[in-house]
Amino acid sequence: LHLFSFLDKNSRKSLAKTCHKLLEVFQDPLLWSLLNFHSPAELKKDNFLLGPALKYLSICWYSERVKVCNIEDWMKNSFQKDFCNRHENTVNDFLLEVCNRCPNLLSLTLSGCGHVTDDCILLLLKNCPNLKTLKLENCVRITDQTLEAVTLYGGSLQRLHVDFCRNITQTGLERVREKCPSVMLRAERSANMIPDNKPEKKLMLEKASRKLVQL
Repeated sequence: LHLFSFLDKNSRKSLAKTCHKLLEVFQDPLLWSLLNFHSPAELKKDNFLLGPALKYLSICWYSERVKVCNIEDWMKNSFQKDFCNRHENTVNDFLLEVCNRCPNLLSLTLSGCGHVTDDCILLLLKNCPNLKTLKLENCVRITDQTLEAVTLYGGSLQRLHVDFCRNITQTGLERVREKCPSVMLRAERSANMIPDNKPEKKLMLEKASRKLVQL
């Protein structure tokens, strides 16, 4: 286990193929207390094990492709929609597996995961009651509903980051500060970014602005 701990996921899988004893080590849940992924595609590889020993999980996608996922759904062209459809549910489905298999999770970091939803984070907070750190960066579908879920189910939470999440509002942040004063809250740029607006909403805002100008 100690030797395996120095290897990345692919190297562990390769070593496990050399003999039955090493395969047993690869399949030992104690080996998988920490998992780091650098793209949604890595979540589909059969080179890791999910289990109750998992305590630290991060999915950080910093590719240029993240920009496509961050475009508002109603603004995407057919090429962009096709690209997103290939992995739209990948991270959410993986996190649902985490909810079912990893009740002892202590820390979750999601960066550039543009398709992660409030509902998924809600389920995770419910099923991982020991979660102490939740870091969300550039997760555009995260809204104040996630902040509300933190106030209801984040009893063990000590640190919450919601950086560059453009659909988070100042009102939601203030509610977390009020309801969970012990939580270390960081929200770099989130409440200051322009939130998503569907065309009909944007049209109503433009009409309202024109009326104010006329008055």
